Amino acid sequence: MFPTAAVSGSYFAHPKSRYFGVTNIGRDQVEDYAKRKGMSIEETERWLMPVLDYDPE
Repeated sequence: MFPTAAVSGSYFAHPKSRYFGVTNIGRDQVEDYAKRKGMSIEETERWLMPVLDYDPE
């Protein structure tokens, strides 16, 4: 494929298809994710900072 940065894919349409957006995440979601990943809350917040729905202080 040229250029090498090109994207290729197969796309299918269906009348019942739905798309969703990912919005910011709350503290409860961060706590759950951290627990499942075996990470501290602070480390998890550092990695997820751009999508947090609160100020981690």
